Amino acid sequence: MPESENTMYIRSNGISAEGTRDQYADGKAAKVWEVFIGDTKVRTMNYRNFLVNMLRNRGCRRILDVACGTGVDSIMLVEEGFEVVSCDASDKMLKYALKERWNRRKEMSFENWVIEEANWLTLYDDIKDHVKGGFDAVICLGNSFAHMPDNFGDQREQKQAITNFEKCLRPGGLLFIDHRNYDSIMETGSAPSKSIYYNSKHMTDIKTSVLIVAGKPAMVSLDYLISTGDETSEFRLSYYPHQLEVFKKILRDIFGHNSYHEIFGDFKELRDNDNPAFYIHLIEKSE
Repeated sequence: MPESENTMYIRSNGISAEGTRDQYADGKAAKVWEVFIGDTKVRTMNYRNFLVNMLRNRGCRRILDVACGTGVDSIMLVEEGFEVVSCDASDKMLKYALKERWNRRKEMSFENWVIEEANWLTLYDDIKDHVKGGFDAVICLGNSFAHMPDNFGDQREQKQAITNFEKCLRPGGLLFIDHRNYDSIMETGSAPSKSIYYNSKHMTDIKTSVLIVAGKPAMVSLDYLISTGDETSEFRLSYYPHQLEVFKKILRDIFGHNSYHEIFGDFKELRDNDNPAFYIHLIEKSE
């Protein structure tokens, strides 16, 4: 693996052995992140158009957002008229979504917006009262799934989480799930500082660190330097470096090798962008 001047090899900060660790637990990262992503109105239009058009063109109405965070994706979908159930493992992030729902409670669509705290490893049981006949689509976007560590070295918990996503879908339902192009990050030692998900002016820098265990990449840490007015905040988020071919196999093993599966690069056909910053997977649950 080539080294670069902004690549360091570090020790893990410590990962909880129970489900998805809340990297926003101290509240600081959650607060800065809310400022960084900004109002939903500054959502990049190519992302909004991609997701909304995909859902509408495939007749999706009931959506489960399993990584809603501060609610930015869910709010966008509620505004577009979808019936949305949102969940996240971080109560510090969820408070922003709950606040927005309260502030807009006089709007019927927001009054009906369901927000729950849930863990991916127990997701179906956590929200089974809302699953009913299954959701038309489950979304796990914004590089959220990579927050989940590989505690046992065989990705068993990550596979369990995706199995729970699949279980929440109706037959013919769709999973939208993404991850950064970690193949490129590990090859070049750097991550793009401009996110395709947010049209933000606050980002100043990302420093990339790679943890190697037994000769294999086990974690990528991104140190964010975000300027918010006169103050610059720094915090670290750690991710599991999903490799494209391995991730494809996991999805096929869970959904079935004959399931429809399409991959996009930065919201475009993959053939139009052979080295994207993000891979977005769309996979259909068998009828």
